[in-house]
Amino acid sequence: MWSKSYRITFACLNTMKSYRYLWTRPYSTFRTTVDSSEVKTFLALAHRWWDEQGVYAPLHSMNDLRVPFIRDNLLKTVANHQPGKPLSGMKILDVGCGGGLLTEPLGRLGASVIGIDPVDANIKTAQLHKSFDPVLDKRIEYRACSLEEIVEETTETFDAVIASEVVEHVIDLETFIQCCCQVLKPGGSLFITTINKTQLSYVLGIVFAEQIAGIVPKGTHTWDKFISPEKLESIMESNGLSVQTVVGMLYNPFSGYWHWIENTSLNYAAHAVKQEHLVPAEGETEELRVQASTNPSMHEELKK
Repeated sequence: MWSKSYRITFACLNTMKSYRYLWTRPYSTFRTTVDSSEVKTFLALAHRWWDEQGVYAPLHSMNDLRVPFIRDNLLKTVANHQPGKPLSGMKILDVGCGGGLLTEPLGRLGASVIGIDPVDANIKTAQLHKSFDPVLDKRIEYRACSLEEIVEETTETFDAVIASEVVEHVIDLETFIQCCCQVLKPGGSLFITTINKTQLSYVLGIVFAEQIAGIVPKGTHTWDKFISPEKLESIMESNGLSVQTVVGMLYNPFSGYWHWIENTSLNYAAHAVKQEHLVPAEGETEELRVQASTNPSMHEELKK
């Protein structure tokens, strides 16, 4: 009898948890994910975004990997696309867009893109650069704001959200991912590129890249903010995102090019898809709530 009761409770618990993210409260804008010290760092470099031989050279080169990575995964979700404008009709949010290095190529692929960044000077640089191209001027919109500032007005608006080389700079990663998920349409894609938290990433990403070779300015990264693929996957999965791909990236400072690799101990890219809304059968939700209310252990589990 006890075994049968336990099996029923466990089954009900799993079903309730599968619906749980539908009842999650929208994110409150009281908190911020923006680190003010990071803002100061990027403010000093705002005028250098479009110098392809300067401090942002690795990000210019990274487009050779990240643009096709985003494009190809998004095209898996559409039956037909226009030649030359494969992302036409898609709405994309580029979070932490900086000077628009990734925003512009996505616009050229036909997408309607909103680029946001908390550094006003970055947005001014991005707006100036896109103004030279009338086509991009129509497809791209820039805003000087944080992600959490636009969550309420853009809930379930975007086909894709991109945070490339951003999550290692925020102060509240779980809230940041929650906001990303909230503005995505069901079935929409979240793309992230970032740095793993390993001894190797400290030696190469900070000691070598910043202090010895000067590939990026000193103080650009904080090792404690790096995140492992496993932890990032866990946070995404807990917010109703299904991780599709995690792949390693390697930058060669001598050639100036990036390459895909299997090892994720340094840089890596991740793609996750927001789960479609689960609609319980009529009466099923209430039945499960009643069972939870009459079973203290089950009720406590659902609160976790």
